[in-house]
Amino acid sequence: MNYFIFEELKPDMDKNYFAHTTAVIDNGCEIGDATKIWHFSHIMPNAVIGKHCNIGQNVVISPEVIIGNNVKIQNNVSVYTGVICDDDVFLGPSCVFTNVINPRSAVVRRGEYAKTHVGKGATIGANATVVCGNDIGAYAFIGAGAVITKEVKPYALMVGNPARQMGWMSEYGHRLDFETNQIAVCPESNDKYELVNENVFKI
Repeated sequence: MNYFIFEELKPDMDKNYFAHTTAVIDNGCEIGDATKIWHFSHIMPNAVIGKHCNIGQNVVISPEVIIGNNVKIQNNVSVYTGVICDDDVFLGPSCVFTNVINPRSAVVRRGEYAKTHVGKGATIGANATVVCGNDIGAYAFIGAGAVITKEVKPYALMVGNPARQMGWMSEYGHRLDFETNQIAVCPESNDKYELVNENVFKI
């Protein structure tokens, strides 16, 4: 029986991030301090990754993708050109972004990539799919397996295929229960939120 042992890359004095020996990092990338990039991941040209990020195993980050600080990307995630993720975003295992509305193998659409912006602190669950051009608001929570086909409001809880809004989530990831005065309290942080005209605001 053959065993393959992969050792982690030792810190390079010229770099302030860590990358596993099996990771591929193309020229022209910008990678922030204390970021970690794990087994078999591919960071493509001109991608920008912030500080203190964790890029899991078998992740693809395509050219010109922008990733903020403290972003966690779990195993087997594909982040395609046109995606921007703000700080503190969580991308669950095997979630996928698209970047072309009507792809055809025989038709080149590189100049037609749609933009998708993921707001600060948002969570995208395992195996979820985000159809390109649909922005996700800050601290939104996309459930596992959901398919996003429209814009998502800040703090919204989205589940299903196609995804529908089922409620609201706090910045700590707890379901918000609004009282008759339209105020809800996060059970972990005790932060208060207000529901105004079908939008949630932290107060």
